[in-house]
Amino acid sequence: MTYKETCHYLYSQMPMFERQGSSGYKEGLSNTLALDEHLGCPHKSYATIHIAGTNGKGSCSHSIAAILQECGYKVGLYTSPHLIDFRERIRVNGKPISERYVMEFVERERSFFEPLHPSFFEVTTAIAFQYFKDQHVDIAVIEVGLGGRLDCTNIITPILSIITNISFDHTQFLGNTLAQIAGEKAGIIKKGVPVIIGEANTETRPVFEAKAKEMNSAIIFAEDDQEVLSAEPLPAGGMLYHTVHNGTLHGDLGGAYQLKNMNTILQATYQLAKIGYLCICEKLENQDKCRSEIQRAIENVAASTGLMGRWQIIQENPRVVCDTGHNVGGWQYLSQQLQNQQCRQMHIIFGMVNDKDLNSVLELLPKNAIFYFTKADNKRAIDEHDLQSQAAKHGLLGKCYPTVDEAYTQCMKNALRDDFVFVGGSSYVVGDFLKLFN
Repeated sequence: MTYKETCHYLYSQMPMFERQGSSGYKEGLSNTLALDEHLGCPHKSYATIHIAGTNGKGSCSHSIAAILQECGYKVGLYTSPHLIDFRERIRVNGKPISERYVMEFVERERSFFEPLHPSFFEVTTAIAFQYFKDQHVDIAVIEVGLGGRLDCTNIITPILSIITNISFDHTQFLGNTLAQIAGEKAGIIKKGVPVIIGEANTETRPVFEAKAKEMNSAIIFAEDDQEVLSAEPLPAGGMLYHTVHNGTLHGDLGGAYQLKNMNTILQATYQLAKIGYLCICEKLENQDKCRSEIQRAIENVAASTGLMGRWQIIQENPRVVCDTGHNVGGWQYLSQQLQNQQCRQMHIIFGMVNDKDLNSVLELLPKNAIFYFTKADNKRAIDEHDLQSQAAKHGLLGKCYPTVDEAYTQCMKNALRDDFVFVGGSSYVVGDFLKLFN
């Protein structure tokens, strides 16, 4: 098979939650453990960091990988979903896995895994873990796919666990209360392994504390020790952070939500230093060296790791921005940031998938914008006419377009130099949008 044929095989033959929804979700670790044993437990060949949470997993994973790379480590990075190409999911020092490796792995191992009827994510995780071993990485940053306790990445025993935050998402699998969802995410906490909690509240904090106590794991609540004093968006994109121990940091990732992420990321650097992975110590010269490495890493996360779609500025005059925020937790930040835009007219190209809390997100959208309702090339995408109908109940008005390409083409015909264009609502809408520039 060619690379294109291999990807088609993976997408079409393996149950895939991202395309199919609940019918593509496989609960439990039996297939993952069978694949892992067959491959010789490759994940035991290198250290790992495990990152779960409702929002912010991607930004935190890529940022921590960038810092480790800047400090001289060979770093594996496993994230999902991809926006343009499957290979985005599996990287070493920012470089995507080769097409040939994907082709050869599938061809070599399919006779073993096909009888298992694994999910797409189970096979992809096996590819990632084996690739990192073959590439002799020093450490791999592993992002949870969905949940935590039963996620197939949860066979690892990391040196550090991170849970960014908890909000309502994937409730059909994880539970209908924040405490239930937190319980699933807390499943990544391993015996004796420190865990950082980015954000917690009165419902989730006791869940995390109980699990950490059960596992005899040190627990650090990033909000209790604010490393980031304040943050402000930069006119050209990105954020400026004023910190306690790292001075002023210029972050290349935009979005008001990055303030919370950065506090979690910096707390992670201190925990990594305690276990010997970073050079922070009491000696001033080493502190200065590590600060400069952190500063360079935070300035270049996107370039060094390939991260896309986080308040990403595509062009100016008119300014066009895309963001992968796709649930209520993410939109609580995005809506505030949209309201703060200074422009003549706002245009929003918008689509969502059918397992999100649509009405709660629609309630957060700016009513003074012109909307271009559309759908991604995904079976879970909400029909643009249904979206338009629901949006009208919230005072949001606009026309329908069957593809993101058509929506963007019409939007750019309408938008003037002083306008602002936003593309989002779903990672898949952003993926279809970015493919237009690939």
